[in-house]
Amino acid sequence: MTLTETISAIRPLCEKSMRAAETRFQSLAIPLGSLGLLEDAVVQLAGAQRTALPEIGRRAAVVFCADNGVVAQGVTQCGPEVTATVTENMDAGKSAVCRMAARLGADVFPVDIGVMREVQGGHILRRKLMHGTRDFTVEPAMTRETCVKAVETGIDLAGFCAVRGYHILCAGEMGIGNTTTAAAVSAAFLGLPPEQVTGRGAGLSGEGLARKTEAVRRGLALHQPDPHDPIGVLAAVGGLDIAGMAGLYLGGALYGVPVVMDGVISAAAALAAVRLCPLANGYILPSHQSAEPAGRLLLEALGAKPFLTAGMRLGEGTGAMAALGLLDLALTVYREMASFGDAGIEAYQPLS
Repeated sequence: MTLTETISAIRPLCEKSMRAAETRFQSLAIPLGSLGLLEDAVVQLAGAQRTALPEIGRRAAVVFCADNGVVAQGVTQCGPEVTATVTENMDAGKSAVCRMAARLGADVFPVDIGVMREVQGGHILRRKLMHGTRDFTVEPAMTRETCVKAVETGIDLAGFCAVRGYHILCAGEMGIGNTTTAAAVSAAFLGLPPEQVTGRGAGLSGEGLARKTEAVRRGLALHQPDPHDPIGVLAAVGGLDIAGMAGLYLGGALYGVPVVMDGVISAAAALAAVRLCPLANGYILPSHQSAEPAGRLLLEALGAKPFLTAGMRLGEGTGAMAALGLLDLALTVYREMASFGDAGIEAYQPLS
């Protein structure tokens, strides 16, 4: 489905299902609101899946893998060859997100949407649009047309998962240099200077951080992206992985398959999706607050309250996987806990 068709077809969350979920929580033999944000998440799942009994038993991480031309500016510790290596490790089930997913009974779909070299592996979904983006300090990262194709790739992958019966997805990414693109996208959308949103990524030195911040500054000065034009922002200074994740969020909203957001790169993609279609925000569940400077700022812009503040910054969808485990626990209480009547306990009453 095209981007335009997707945006027009997304519906608000189902209020009836959400009210039913809230009523069920009030009947359980626990203090009112005692599961906090986890209760809110279950109610949100009910609205997204349009049922009072949401299900997340079939789950998958969709990990968008792509290289970034801005690496040429010395903004990373390692070279782009690492992107391909980790993508192939995902295919073999050896990466961090794969090990976490195995523990949680989730599948992992690595997606080559823009890895610089050809990658080997029978489980990699091959959706390559470019062999890495261009260096955005010199020219736009990609054309507008390619950016739209990347978003539509994410939409199609949400549909791919929906028809296979997945109840919930985790957004993930792999791409050397993508904390730089996320910082540029964040600065453009939030109207903030680069130094407020640019962090050390995978452990940059002070000198490396200065180069990274300056690269973001030069890219923004060159392209002057309009924050009211999300596709324009992504095409100018974004990445194929960010555009693909934005599409996954939109596709999840279209097909009623909620998507758990990961860290700062995933959050930048989520903000792009919500700028394209505000209704999509209801189908996105936050997981954790990234240790990167833009992490908190993006969550605030989305109005999202994460479950975890663990200082995570690994990516790949690992933070989303961690949150998935908490959602499992919350749904176990929601589905299996005795009611006040069953337990012979007088129901709690809301305090005025």
